Amino acid sequence: MVSLLRTNSENIDFIALVRYLDADLVLRDGEDHAFFAQFNKIGQIKYAVVAYVDDLPVACGAIKEFSSDTMEVKRMFTLPEYRGKGIASQVLAELEGWACELGVCKCVLETGIKQPEGIALYKKNDYLVIPNYGQYADIEGSICFQKNVKILRDK
Repeated sequence: MVSLLRTNSENIDFIALVRYLDADLVLRDGEDHAFFAQFNKIGQIKYAVVAYVDDLPVACGAIKEFSSDTMEVKRMFTLPEYRGKGIASQVLAELEGWACELGVCKCVLETGIKQPEGIALYKKNDYLVIPNYGQYADIEGSICFQKNVKILRDK
């Protein structure tokens, strides 16, 4: 059974999972890793979710303020042996629900083209590809997504 914990970036299980994520991204991103890493610091994240299976932390994700009506999804990760079980979708849904509770209408995110699991996750969960935003605007290795979470929660 999966249990979800709402927390923040000071949670030791969240920190440990992000370390696994960062190690994976170093391999995937190669020489581009330093560019992406500068935008993924976790020190000030107020809204993080950790997923547990039998008290073992297996997945995480976070949201942070992007604009007055938008949260940015950050630091999504699932341990490899727990992928394909729907856990990341549960974490993402929890983050979207939290965003709605905070009065936010939509979520945006950036992922790398070398992260096919992430791209598949976001498409499966009804995120739409948008033009690359902000610091990712001219980055060919990035793909950005958006989802209007308020409409979905109002149904």
